[in-house]
Amino acid sequence: MKYNQLGNSDLKISEICLGTMTFGQQNIIEDAHKQLDYAIAYGVNFIDTAEMYPVPPRGETQGRTETYIGEWLKKQQRDKLIIATKIVGPGRGFKWLREGNLNINRENIKQAVDDSLKRLQTDYIDLYQIHWPDRYVPLFGQIEYNSAFERDTIPIAEQLEALADIIKAGKIRYLGLSNETPWGVCEFSRTAQQLGLPKVVSIQNAYNLLNRVFDSALAEACYRENVSLLAYSPLGFGLLSGKYVHNKPLQDTRLTLFPGFGQRYLKPNVNEAVAAYVEIAHKYNLKPSHLALAFVRSRWFTSSTIIGATTLEQLKENLESVNVVLDKDTIAELNAVHTRYPNPAP
Repeated sequence: MKYNQLGNSDLKISEICLGTMTFGQQNIIEDAHKQLDYAIAYGVNFIDTAEMYPVPPRGETQGRTETYIGEWLKKQQRDKLIIATKIVGPGRGFKWLREGNLNINRENIKQAVDDSLKRLQTDYIDLYQIHWPDRYVPLFGQIEYNSAFERDTIPIAEQLEALADIIKAGKIRYLGLSNETPWGVCEFSRTAQQLGLPKVVSIQNAYNLLNRVFDSALAEACYRENVSLLAYSPLGFGLLSGKYVHNKPLQDTRLTLFPGFGQRYLKPNVNEAVAAYVEIAHKYNLKPSHLALAFVRSRWFTSSTIIGATTLEQLKENLESVNVVLDKDTIAELNAVHTRYPNPAP
């Protein structure tokens, strides 16, 4: 396992991060703890969660993922681990959380941080992320910005000022963004520099062979502002594992259990692109999951690749991808498929 610096922070994070959004929905607490134990033994020191987890989000289960992690975390050497979590933003209709008032304002930030700390059974959070922007942006498969959807928003300066106070209180160490845009990365960075406030060090966005939108404007923004990518959904909701090739019916998968949750991957050319990537994997005697994960890990802007699993066997397979290094010929073939089917699931 290799370790990378996260932005301009002093955090050294494992190149694989354990994502936990299945804990409490598809994984019971015993399974969650087995995954955590195995990942840490393999060299993972970075665990990502969120106050809204598990998914799909429901009032009955909200916060359960952090609770599961907290029960495990209290028995660990806390200073050896890097824990990341997130505050939800407005616009998603979560009436069960803070009575539906989800703006990223001072009151909500304080409440969300305190609640996460209590569930996680820790005194501090290493990386605190805004799960999606307070302002309107196209999200989760939407690709077109529409100014008609603009809404009232908490100014970025106010968000940063409130978060700065939480940092001063010692409850969080560093700030991150998630599901952000190039404008958002640059504006958060500019505002922090102008006002002498804490700078964001990371962005957690979807990135995989089916969605390389990050390659252009976001890559430039993050390079210039020294913001690291934490790539989520590196297997494209499981499609890039190859298990759906040829429309093979499967039981108990995220796409079958939660059909509305994976709409961004049910688009034209997705199946064709997946089949082409799986063919390349077989050509080089690689597991399709290893090929997909190794590609994301190889990108210069990726500090950590977030993997999630519903079984220990899946977790073991995904972790083994760290032993795969793609050569220039393999990457050239992947790029050729991307040219043929550019970003079918943005």
